[in-house]
Amino acid sequence: MNLAAGRFFLLAIVVAILAAGVFSPGLGGGFLLDDDHTIVDNPLIRVEVLSLDSMMDAAASFFAGNGTRPLAMMSFGLDYWRQGALDPAGFKATNLAIHALTALVLAFFLRRLLCMAGWPMPRAALVALTLALVWAVHPLQVSSVLYVVQRMQALASLFVLLALWEYLRLRQAEMDGRPAVLHGLALAACWGLALLSKEDAILLPAYTLVLELAVLGFSAAQPARARALRRVYLLASLAGAALFFLWVVPHYGNSQAYVGRDFNSVERLLTQGRVLVMYLGQILLPLPQLMPFNYDNLAVSRGLLSPATTLPALVALGALLVWAWRWRSRRPVFACGVLWFFTGHFMTSNVIALELAFEHRNYLPSIGILLAVADLCLLAVERWGLAPRWTAAAVGIAVAGVATAGAARAHAWGEPVRFARYSVAVAPDSPRAWLNLGGTYFDLAGRKNGRGNPNLALAIETVEEAAARTGSPSAYSNIVVYKTVQGSVTQADWDALLRRLETAPMLPPTKNILWTTLRNVQADIGLDQAQALKLIDIIARRAQFSGENFLRIGVSIYLHMEDQAAALPYFLRAARALPEGDESIARLGSDLAQQGHPDWAKAVEQASAAR
Repeated sequence: MNLAAGRFFLLAIVVAILAAGVFSPGLGGGFLLDDDHTIVDNPLIRVEVLSLDSMMDAAASFFAGNGTRPLAMMSFGLDYWRQGALDPAGFKATNLAIHALTALVLAFFLRRLLCMAGWPMPRAALVALTLALVWAVHPLQVSSVLYVVQRMQALASLFVLLALWEYLRLRQAEMDGRPAVLHGLALAACWGLALLSKEDAILLPAYTLVLELAVLGFSAAQPARARALRRVYLLASLAGAALFFLWVVPHYGNSQAYVGRDFNSVERLLTQGRVLVMYLGQILLPLPQLMPFNYDNLAVSRGLLSPATTLPALVALGALLVWAWRWRSRRPVFACGVLWFFTGHFMTSNVIALELAFEHRNYLPSIGILLAVADLCLLAVERWGLAPRWTAAAVGIAVAGVATAGAARAHAWGEPVRFARYSVAVAPDSPRAWLNLGGTYFDLAGRKNGRGNPNLALAIETVEEAAARTGSPSAYSNIVVYKTVQGSVTQADWDALLRRLETAPMLPPTKNILWTTLRNVQADIGLDQAQALKLIDIIARRAQFSGENFLRIGVSIYLHMEDQAAALPYFLRAARALPEGDESIARLGSDLAQQGHPDWAKAVEQASAAR
């Protein structure tokens, strides 16, 4: 290792340490949202004794969606084993270490990329370190690091960057006429680890295509190798396009794929134009107040001019793509950065029925915009002949500003009440932000000893304001729950909730009120069971549920409510929805007969046969 390489390595470590230091004020925050079902309520990641079986159980414990993400899940199990408790600070510390390591790898990747784009080594090294630091301390990355479950994204990104670094080494070897097999094997291993962390690592070939189109140009020492490389990418691109248009679009382009969403595939695509422009603004103007974390109140684009910003956003994105494509020879780094950004959003801003916006989706794509901006800044310096000292001062001020913003946002994440208040302040129309604030106060009060606790009064005040401001059905539901715990719930509270459920769209949060109500009945918090049955009836009547869910509702009512007869309609709906001869229905009939309800068992049997 020569002196220059050694100095770069030490400076890259400094970048990683600075990244960890800037975000470290956020370690004191709590678990959030998907952390609950992925980590807090997941017994399989509670590894008490480190063994192969316990690690395999943890690795296989991710059930959301169709992915498995075993590497990330295994790491959660290791965190629990290391701490012996569900301490969010320990989980966040691991995330922070992964983020710091990713910043280190990014510095090396960017240096090699810029050198292969024709930049002199000293300039490439300096810009690579600067961009890695800006990326690592950018406030937009706070939610990817301090929202524990996003370790999946961070791990996948780390291994994708390692794979891309190996790809550049492989391609450099091919350009020099040297063997490249080891680099190919390392690339494949890193890609495999990325795929075991999160499914969007499947975009690795798209990233390598961007590198070829903008920087590498499919070059090789042997012309035959260069031609073969072009053919491989051409065939792979055609195969990918065929898969996308013949399977992905038909699969996600129908209404059945969007059950539970208040938008369809076309509306999602239209909305993503505005979302991507919003992401660009957040990257280019790194102000914490522009990054609310909660985007559940984001307006859906119902047409090109509804809202009016939809068409301009799409035009702006199209112009940016055209600009990058036309400049791919003139400014390859700029073109690479812009194409990188769009590539990183190809899955999440497409027809797949995901939520409309999440900040962690920019974890890798933001690298591209920083690259593009750096190249434009270099162009300005060259064209206007700016003095090096003034250029260095401007860059230093910009980096310090981004780091300050990152530290400020991390601090806001560093304590549950502070974070909840901050979330409401920057997104006052977000139901999710208000509910989190109310829930935070409620958790501080505690269900058993909360009646006279001032935090319970604050929780009730918060969800009442949330209901008035946002109309959230969940806010109305929490009013009833919190006041039940306090002992102050009224019929007017129940009536307001039931009226809201009769008109509210049956989106997942609204449907979840049914399951929350059943859990609260089982927890015996004093919920009015007659009113709870009315609530269950409204949601079950207006929303779509599977036969298994109807059976689950019926069983819960039968076991935990005084009016066991109220379970029968749900048993019958389950019998009509499930296939004839289904084992769960047969077992239900047998259990009902044994417990003294032969007439119910007969009705269930007849409903199943009549389907």
